[in-house]
Amino acid sequence: MKRIIKKVAVLGSGVMGSRIACHFANIGVQVLLLDIAPKELLPEEEKKGLTLESKAVRNRLVNGHLQAAIASNPSPLYSKSDARLIQTGNFDDNMKDIATADWTIEVVVENLKIKKLVYEQVEQFRKPGTLISSNTSGIPIHLMLDGRSDDFRKHFCGTHFFNPPRYLKLLEIIPTPETDREVLDFLLHYGDLYLGKTTVLAKDTPAFIANRVGIYAIMQGLQVMNKLGLNVDEVDRISGPVIGRPKSATFRTLDVVGLDTLANVANGLYQTGEQDESRELFKLPGYLQQMVENKWLGDKTGQGFYKKTKDASGKTEILTLDLNTLEYGPKQRAKFQSLEVLKPIEDLKKRVKAFSGQSDKAAQFFNESLYGLFQYVSNRIPEISDELYRIDDAMRAGFGWELGPFEYWDALGAREGVQRMLEAGYKPAAWVEEMLNHGKESFYIVENGQRRFYDIQSKEYKAIPGAESFIILNNLRGSKTVWENSGASLIDLGDGILNVEFHTKMNTMGGDVIMGLNKGIELAEKEFRGMVVGSDGANFSAGANVGLIYMYALDQDFDELNMIIRQFQNTMMRMRYSAIPVVGAPHGLTLGGGCELNLHVDHIQAAAETYMGLVEFGVGLIPGGGGTKEMTLRAADMYADGDIEYNDLKNVYLNIGMAKVSTSAKEAVELGYMRKRDGITINSNRLLADAKAQAILLAEAGYTRPVPRTNIKVQGKGALAMFLTGANAMYTGRYISEHDKKISHKLAYVMCGGDLSAPTEVSEQYLLDLEREAFLSLTGERKTLERIKSILTTGKPLRN
Repeated sequence: MKRIIKKVAVLGSGVMGSRIACHFANIGVQVLLLDIAPKELLPEEEKKGLTLESKAVRNRLVNGHLQAAIASNPSPLYSKSDARLIQTGNFDDNMKDIATADWTIEVVVENLKIKKLVYEQVEQFRKPGTLISSNTSGIPIHLMLDGRSDDFRKHFCGTHFFNPPRYLKLLEIIPTPETDREVLDFLLHYGDLYLGKTTVLAKDTPAFIANRVGIYAIMQGLQVMNKLGLNVDEVDRISGPVIGRPKSATFRTLDVVGLDTLANVANGLYQTGEQDESRELFKLPGYLQQMVENKWLGDKTGQGFYKKTKDASGKTEILTLDLNTLEYGPKQRAKFQSLEVLKPIEDLKKRVKAFSGQSDKAAQFFNESLYGLFQYVSNRIPEISDELYRIDDAMRAGFGWELGPFEYWDALGAREGVQRMLEAGYKPAAWVEEMLNHGKESFYIVENGQRRFYDIQSKEYKAIPGAESFIILNNLRGSKTVWENSGASLIDLGDGILNVEFHTKMNTMGGDVIMGLNKGIELAEKEFRGMVVGSDGANFSAGANVGLIYMYALDQDFDELNMIIRQFQNTMMRMRYSAIPVVGAPHGLTLGGGCELNLHVDHIQAAAETYMGLVEFGVGLIPGGGGTKEMTLRAADMYADGDIEYNDLKNVYLNIGMAKVSTSAKEAVELGYMRKRDGITINSNRLLADAKAQAILLAEAGYTRPVPRTNIKVQGKGALAMFLTGANAMYTGRYISEHDKKISHKLAYVMCGGDLSAPTEVSEQYLLDLEREAFLSLTGERKTLERIKSILTTGKPLRN
């Protein structure tokens, strides 16, 4: 049957329920969010004369939870306006309304008895044939079916979202033996395409996949830490970004998640793990047990492994817990020789291999943690999954690891990993040795641009289902690269589409990247029918290479700077006015020059999680790569017929002056960095494939080279006077510094078209020349150099 999800009912409005509701609102789905009605009045409600029958009282809990979620940072919503799609109510008055829902998701407290009571109500009102699922993180799914109807059973399964649902990509789908196959296939597809999730099919086993493996990795790490005599700061230094894990590493992650959550899952795994060879590992260490009893649960109680406090001068200070004494002390900078060796190694897999070859305590911790992990995950097949790639997918999407367990193993070398495991006293499952004996030397291979995994049952490599919908540049680089330099690569995506990929640090844009963009246009115009600019990196681009600007500005080599800025502008204009369609595929940080690039493409296909903005003001400059020109042009195009208002121009001016960065692609549209006709891809794994499809659409529609604009209406002295007056007032009121005032004046001068006596139509080149002149003049300012130096040395702008 064809299913369309127009409305979802979410039962339970706590931290998870309210945020799941918000994420459905993100994709335009109507949501009914319900929770229990309070049994007692609050004092302030009594003062207002309210009763338990008052609607404000009956919906107090659900409304409070939803408002707390909306106000939280980071926001669970792409745009605050999406909250209008969420209707609230309570179980007593509004359970009947789930009859209008296409999917009902239960997110109540982790108590089987309570869940069953809720399902009894659901059975009374749910429309037959609609989906019903539980967001439980640990209760066996099949136990929830007692007393349920056949229709309920067929349409029921577990849908385990990870917190926060907007940002963590994992959605585990856990069927029961009675779940209809059509329901399972639909949820796997819907979660991927519409919710932007890595949907992983999990078995109905304790803690499913990600929490089972993730909690093992944490508990194993605690054991190895104790064995080697390491402390909290040292372990977090080892187990963070250096090995491809989140910045929060081990203990900061536990503080965020909550030690009570860790304790609940670990205790559950111990109680249900009679067949788990590592069962004893899930017993809580004494210090953890004591912390839970003390209510030192992490962020939710104000202290855990870390504690934020203030010193005698009132300055915020982070203290670290000593696990031996359970006393807090100053946070220490952990240093290991092996980590120094890794600093110049950008490629994570090469870094993992190099780290594993070191011998100090950090490397010992890393190696023994990996060996235990390898043993554990190999033994979990086929218990928790029949296919190894699902375990890797779950760990990357649920815990934010850049590599899954079997990918780490491949980085070390499958055969070498086994040998080293055996030497350290760990033993892999028999199927791993059988794989090696059959001449299969890795868990994954790339064949004809497609990644394949080792299938244990057939003993052959198989294509990962659904992977044909994704473009993974890493799988194409070897065979499909048509040109490259140290900063960029041109990769043939097939079907006549060329891709420009950056591979500088943070994908910053310098001379090599500019050369790559120009070479891409040149090749695409000759041999292809369209071009995409995108990458597999964590970010699209953090902006222009300010280090290069700083170097020339410090030497006062303004002729060279002028040439660099002109070249950047010319490249952006070449992208705008090329003979082939150009599609930008921004994701993550898309700042400064990265934003300017996307302002000039024919179409933007952005990941939902795109943080885009013109941030040059923060380093004492204005956008100089065509960004100021382009935003002025867009403001002019917003003007209504008749009397000209300055509001649109003012809003654009303030967005640049305040260096506003969107918190999502949807907000980038609201800020004017993207147009309403641009596209948004919810699942970032699909971004390059979607961008390629858009390039093909533009080409097949009969793309015609645009004509440079000469009719941009600028407002001249009238608007300029208003902006200068505003900037001066901000300076007088001490809201901005004198240097900020100077930058504001330069920005206003360009956006108003210079010193024109009346509104006038000008060309793009006219505005580009004004923009370049203003940018150059600001690079000669001492305060600007100080700000750039601060960014380069500390990563933070200096307010001067």
